[in-house]
Amino acid sequence: MATTTRPVSGAAVVQEAGPGGDALPWTRNDGLVAVGAAVVDLIGFTLTSQVERGYAPPVGFVLLAVSALPLLARRRAPVPTLAAVLLAGLALNLSVPVSQHFNATVVVALYTVLRSRGPAVAVPAVLVSVTLPLVGQTSWPRPPLVDVLGNGSAGLLVVVAATVMNHWQRDIEANRRLLADRAVADERRRIARELHDIVAHHITTMQLMAGGARAHLARDPEVAREALITLEGSGRMALREMRQLLDVLRAGEEPEEVPAAPQPGVGDLERIVAESCRVGLPTTLELRGAERPLPPSVGLTVFRIVQEALTNARKYAGEARASVRLTYRPDGVEVAVTDDGAGTGPGTGSGYGLVGMRERVVLHGGTLRAGPLDEGGFRVSARLPLAPGEEGPR
Repeated sequence: MATTTRPVSGAAVVQEAGPGGDALPWTRNDGLVAVGAAVVDLIGFTLTSQVERGYAPPVGFVLLAVSALPLLARRRAPVPTLAAVLLAGLALNLSVPVSQHFNATVVVALYTVLRSRGPAVAVPAVLVSVTLPLVGQTSWPRPPLVDVLGNGSAGLLVVVAATVMNHWQRDIEANRRLLADRAVADERRRIARELHDIVAHHITTMQLMAGGARAHLARDPEVAREALITLEGSGRMALREMRQLLDVLRAGEEPEEVPAAPQPGVGDLERIVAESCRVGLPTTLELRGAERPLPPSVGLTVFRIVQEALTNARKYAGEARASVRLTYRPDGVEVAVTDDGAGTGPGTGSGYGLVGMRERVVLHGGTLRAGPLDEGGFRVSARLPLAPGEEGPR
């Protein structure tokens, strides 16, 4: 397979990143929450023990620290985490009875269950979390009713906080879906305008070829034959593009003004890569495989993917380098844009650029992959299939 590398001013080649090691089963935020809850509980245990006994039993410190460890798995297994926290608290009550019942570790574990589970699990979780910490108390420094009311009030506050956050998150998700749907509709209108321009170009070519064939039919049949062959190919391609145009307009968007400028394609990749280098993102363009003309809509899709990916890299990658690789295969074409920046790529922003790219790729029956690399950076890759013998005008 032939490989052509075209360096542009200030560009550098970026190697592909391979698979990395396994990540930790918990996030940094989970660790911070666990440590914070343990610190709060230890401070409260120390103060109450000093008031009630004059000293803090070491076994209490150990059990409180152990009870905070399950919080590391609270996102992946919220119910088992709450059960482990409550059992550790029960062991503390049986070993060192104290008046500190509904502690910070229980609050975090119960809050996580209420945020991630329905009423069938949430109601029993609240009841158990309120009553189980009262078991095993052998000395009551104050009336039992005070502890029952205190635990009940604390549980109610956790329920209210989780309910408010769930409603707020649902509103956020609804707004995000509306914005995403609007972005998809805008992108479909844009694709429709571009395909309309391509179809109009083919129809114009067909008209010119038909006129040329008619003019040469009598005195130069061979020229007329070549014109008719070109006319047939343009008509077949125009029909295919028109079908795609109708698929894009299936939602019933109103047509907009057709842009007068010709639509870009694969031949414009060098220009956009050079522009990327001029604005501060060193970029290389690499072509692999035997180059051949692509259908205009496929070439336009490749161009838009590269354009959007490089724009995202300039916005979010920071000080980085990028590479654009276009691979011609017998059954299609593949394009990949990779950067080695410290940012997280399009995921840092609204993500609507990826929505537009995915709409274009799906239109051609292809696949799109986008995500951060294990070794740093971000990659956007797409594969667009082509039917046997399908290619654009030369």
